[in-house]
Amino acid sequence: MRELFWERFDLEELTAEEWEALCDGCGQCCLIKFQDEDSGDLAVLGVACELLDIHSCRCSDYPNRQARVPDCARLTPQRVDEFRWLPKSCAYRRIAEGRRLAGWHPLISGDPERVHRKGISVRSFAISQRDVAEDELEDHIIAILPIDG
Repeated sequence: MRELFWERFDLEELTAEEWEALCDGCGQCCLIKFQDEDSGDLAVLGVACELLDIHSCRCSDYPNRQARVPDCARLTPQRVDEFRWLPKSCAYRRIAEGRRLAGWHPLISGDPERVHRKGISVRSFAISQRDVAEDELEDHIIAILPIDG
């Protein structure tokens, strides 16, 4: 990877390896979300996609995730602006908004566990979708995000 690529290049100019390296491993994008059809608001659940390894906060079948979970949100440089629900801490969002990476980010700190120790990741609270009955999902809403059309 190129030195300080996240500071020197636009998201669209990153290699696939650099793009993937931007992921801070928080797992927040893997939380289940429901969008209200009328208001557009997004309900975020403390329930993670069945493919998320909650301890590592990484997808357990990343190469095949779209086939196994058809509604998995595929984040790309061209689509990053569509994902307004990404947390303000997300490296993709930070870079897209012209901000620097957080000091705890693995590319800065050199420590992939720091995101968990800082409480940024879902490791401490998320439960797997496999452990929640479909009719109980609404009981696990942790945030309502207003999404402007």
